[in-house]
Amino acid sequence: MSLETFSTSEPLTLGVELELAIVNRHDYDLSPSSADLLRLMAKRKIPGDVKPEMTDSMIELSTGICRNHADALGQLTEIRDALVECAHKLNVGLCGGGTHPFQDWSERRIFNTPRFHMLSELYGYLSKQFTIFGQHVHVGCPGPDDALVLLHGLSRFIPHFIAISASSPYVQGTDTGFHSARLNSVFAFPLSGRAPFCTTWDDFGVFFEKMTRTGVVQSMKDFYWDIRPKPEFGTIEVRVLDTPLTIEKAAALAAYIQCVSRWLTVEKPFELAEDDYLVYTFNRFQACRFGPEGTFVDPKTGEHRSLREDILATLARLESHAIELKAEAALDYLRLELERHGNDATWARQVHAKEHLLPELVRQQCQRWSGELQID
Repeated sequence: MSLETFSTSEPLTLGVELELAIVNRHDYDLSPSSADLLRLMAKRKIPGDVKPEMTDSMIELSTGICRNHADALGQLTEIRDALVECAHKLNVGLCGGGTHPFQDWSERRIFNTPRFHMLSELYGYLSKQFTIFGQHVHVGCPGPDDALVLLHGLSRFIPHFIAISASSPYVQGTDTGFHSARLNSVFAFPLSGRAPFCTTWDDFGVFFEKMTRTGVVQSMKDFYWDIRPKPEFGTIEVRVLDTPLTIEKAAALAAYIQCVSRWLTVEKPFELAEDDYLVYTFNRFQACRFGPEGTFVDPKTGEHRSLREDILATLARLESHAIELKAEAALDYLRLELERHGNDATWARQVHAKEHLLPELVRQQCQRWSGELQID
């Protein structure tokens, strides 16, 4: 099977995908209501799309092509409002967060599509444990070689994206000690992790041909990498973010990735090398486990500093690019959150420490998603 032709797209355009939990309004456990919600949403005109996910207590929304932060926020707001209205008709709630804090994976049901059933047969119980919720951000690239260069440049910032977006401290009713426990579930899949170090589409085609020859891979969808090319869209797709608790943060995260992408493309501040990946798994773990307080090892110098320190330094370097992309408000949002809560995982722990009840945490997550609950 040959590799798809890489479509061209407008450089640095964005697409945002968000996986959401559907919960009942009695005890705020997951509700198997995706088919009913999708039926109602099919009657609504929205700028993007809403579709099923692996199990029937989750859905995925996606924007259309966005050119800047305001565009992404506008589209997400319109889709969110339509979803919330339809959810109210079904007496269910919607919320972000990388995991549902107390759902039992064994009670989940695979959504009825041939691909999901195929994956369930292949991966067994892991498929139901894949009832986790992430944000994916697509970045437009003018060509395939540019896409691979951007992919490897962005890989340096994977810990930053994880630490800022982390919103999954609880699994099966237990505080895991992680800021992003969701990514531990992703890492269980055999084709997860990082992409191979190829910087031309020809070299990547050789790798892809070898993988398909083994019979392990049939298409790009079979790779669960942290960042992967999406040739049919002409993009690279960043896949490590937990779904945040608000659309405002989702739009800000997308704009942050867009600004980093412009910096890498215009200034080329780093020379790419396979050795950059020597500390990749360590940095990734630190971000998942400790969030902004985790240790970041500079892949070039070997210097150790906190992720918070490196994120703030990166935000400062991005100022001119944020101005060009009209993303100043997005970076200010993330900078302020780092100073206040750090991330959504820390906020969730603060709520649980006060309320001592995980269903109450989920109720407030629903309020934050719908825009009813604003925090200082």
